[in-house]
Amino acid sequence: MLVVAVLGAGPAVAQAPRVPASQAEVKLSFAPIVARTAPAVVNVYALKTAQQRVNPIFDDPFFRRFFGGPGGSPGLGAPDRMQRSLGSGVIVDPSGIVVTNYHVIEGADEIRVALNDKREYEAQVLLRDQRTDLAILRLKLETKETFASLELGNSDELAVGDLVLAIGDPFGVGQTVTQGIVSAVARTQVGVSDYQFFIQTDAAINPGNSGGALVDMAGRLVGINTAIYSRSGGSIGIGFAIPVNMVRVVLDQAKSGGKAVRRPWLGAKLQRVTPDIADSLGLPRPAGALVREVTAGSPAASAGLKVGDLILAVEGQGIEDPESLNYRLATRPIGSRAALGLNRGGRNESVVVVLESAPETPPREAVQLRARSPFGGATIVNLSPAVAEELRVDGAASGVVIAEIADGTPAAQAGFKPGDVIVEVNGEKIARTRELDTLTQAPMRAWRIVVIRGGRAISALLPG
Repeated sequence: MLVVAVLGAGPAVAQAPRVPASQAEVKLSFAPIVARTAPAVVNVYALKTAQQRVNPIFDDPFFRRFFGGPGGSPGLGAPDRMQRSLGSGVIVDPSGIVVTNYHVIEGADEIRVALNDKREYEAQVLLRDQRTDLAILRLKLETKETFASLELGNSDELAVGDLVLAIGDPFGVGQTVTQGIVSAVARTQVGVSDYQFFIQTDAAINPGNSGGALVDMAGRLVGINTAIYSRSGGSIGIGFAIPVNMVRVVLDQAKSGGKAVRRPWLGAKLQRVTPDIADSLGLPRPAGALVREVTAGSPAASAGLKVGDLILAVEGQGIEDPESLNYRLATRPIGSRAALGLNRGGRNESVVVVLESAPETPPREAVQLRARSPFGGATIVNLSPAVAEELRVDGAASGVVIAEIADGTPAAQAGFKPGDVIVEVNGEKIARTRELDTLTQAPMRAWRIVVIRGGRAISALLPG
């Protein structure tokens, strides 16, 4: 699986799709669409300083100080080098707001954007969202300028067989346009981001296209190309794009000054419907999201959802699996209502869910652990429904959860990962971050630790 993407720009008038009626129509060109959209396609250069390690001995500050390297004088240590990653992006606002992929700018110390006409600008990150693999940038301008931008379409209007264009910079060769059709409109088993609901296209996209866009025949942005399926690293005609309706959610929150994306929280655990489950429920085929658990006090509980309910639609739009349901809810505004069509005990019913963001109860109370212990370098937060949603952990668990881990720290070397829920240390239950912070202040010869990872409890004995 490789990550990629492409795009174009410009307003246009929607036209009803139809099959060419004559040989003359078959010879028609995409050039007018490209002329309108290409100026809004940009290259995104993400620069990151990386230290070259010649010998692990230079990890020791003592040796760095006397023999050179980072933190010491020039000498035998390895010099820093600049890593550069190349992706694509789309200007979606005339003021210079750009959409690209999160993975294109991840870890960047500096971001530069090159326009279609070779002008270059430094860019700042307005909002980055790893869960959707999207990032919103703003060009840094000394004077007010107006840029060509791409109109956002409606990805729900796409149909399999619709013609689309992909515009980007594959392999860094320069801006390139490819054409294809929509192969599927709701791929949910791609494994690229948390919100598995992708447009599939056979338009050729390759490494370097990431963060660009998919354009319809009206010249509107319908998707941000993000990944390809490939055995060789190049295009074999299976590409995936984030639907523009999801892009719009992240973009709107960035424009409103949000630093993190707030999403509706259902408060229910869902299960995919297998053929065996479909047979047991008397369904004609496997489809829908089966409610396996309902959190007390959640929107799902308030709406009257019950364990065993099979959700089949959101506002009349069919649901194939839990990923489809998550996407449909995530693209609706917080505070709105959503009618869920469901099958309950063989009867078709409907409930209305008020879409709310997950509560931060208890408060995060983030702490970076600095004392000498296996947790050193980890940032921990109290587990709440909001944190559980953000870090993709079981909200029913109790304890504190690791939110971040600094590279090269004891926590990283011990094998901890973001999302690990710490429930017990040396026989003591951990309920709040301050409890673990206090516990790690005292030196220990050994640490007996119980964590929950991926729903499984793991016990470990680590040296002090």
